[in-house]
Amino acid sequence: MSNNKYTYAIVTGAASGMGRCYALQLAEMGYAVLLVDINGNAAQKLSEQLIRQFDVPAPVLCLDLTLPKAAEQIVNLCKKQEWRVEILINNAGMLITTPIEETEPDKLQRIMTLHCTTPLLLCRQLIPLMKEQGKGYILNISSITAWMDWPVIGIYGCTKRFVKGYSRTLRIECLDSPIGITTAIFGAVDTPLLGNLPFMRYRKLLMRLGFMISPEKATRLALKAMFRHKATLIPCISDRLVIMLCPLMPSFLLRILSKKIKL
Repeated sequence: MSNNKYTYAIVTGAASGMGRCYALQLAEMGYAVLLVDINGNAAQKLSEQLIRQFDVPAPVLCLDLTLPKAAEQIVNLCKKQEWRVEILINNAGMLITTPIEETEPDKLQRIMTLHCTTPLLLCRQLIPLMKEQGKGYILNISSITAWMDWPVIGIYGCTKRFVKGYSRTLRIECLDSPIGITTAIFGAVDTPLLGNLPFMRYRKLLMRLGFMISPEKATRLALKAMFRHKATLIPCISDRLVIMLCPLMPSFLLRILSKKIKL
């Protein structure tokens, strides 16, 4: 199959969770998908599935996105291969659930680079190429924790607030161009990222009540919003309620909760 006849989508964190769902849905639409993930073996297995099931190119780039020049490596590969990149899904993420003073400095640096620096630089380098092509879509993943300056999950939330902020800036800057910037703001999504967090023992109940959604539904709604050039997606009514209530939480109550709840 000739790779140059295809339009490409880049999905970071593609080997599992929501990234895997994005890759499957985009391949089903006929896009070639560049699978970027630190887990090369899992990404290769997904690549083989996409090629077999949808007959589209699915190259793998095994890459640690917390490295300083990760974005440059991705873009250079696309330029070298002369791939027409139409979609960027900045999906890769990690979760820190320890107090800042107890978190290794290297881990703090990695989450900042993974959530903030690398996605921002990917946008910076790909937007001019998309403008030259006359079409492009970028989907950035934020979270309702962007409104939660809370102990334990505060650093994760602060990085997601940065995502929300720069995405809005980019969208405004690109209004007179054919580039769409969409921010997906998710609450609880049933993925491995949540790991063994205490509330996951109630995942089935949370799913039934609408406080948690499946990764398949979350990614389907996010792609739909992206292709419609929507500014923001907040898929659950419960998430909107949380966003309204979070700023009202007093510090003394957060202090009590942080002592009671051990993540």
